[in-house]
Amino acid sequence: MNEKTVKQLQREVDEYIGQFKEGYFSPLALIARLTEELGELAREVNHYYGEKPKKPTEEEKTVKEELGDVLFVLICMANSLQIDLEEAHNEVMEKFQTRDANRWTRIEKDDRNG
Repeated sequence: MNEKTVKQLQREVDEYIGQFKEGYFSPLALIARLTEELGELAREVNHYYGEKPKKPTEEEKTVKEELGDVLFVLICMANSLQIDLEEAHNEVMEKFQTRDANRWTRIEKDDRNG
């Protein structure tokens, strides 16, 4: 499978949604969908890594599948609001690298080599 940039992901979702008359849902509907998908992700994480095993009657889904659903809806929301996710990512990384530069204990080079 080929690697895709964030811009390519956003373009691919836009092309998919663009084939339908309805287009993107409203921001409020998208945040509701994102919340729903996040809840489904939380449920899967709880089943696989938490204390709540699946019932035998529950559909088999994976954390990967649910993360994909969250990503799709997140991209839909960004596209509908004309937000470049690559720019948003760069801005948040700059914030973390400056504001939180000394917040966490860094791994020393010797620690990485083991």
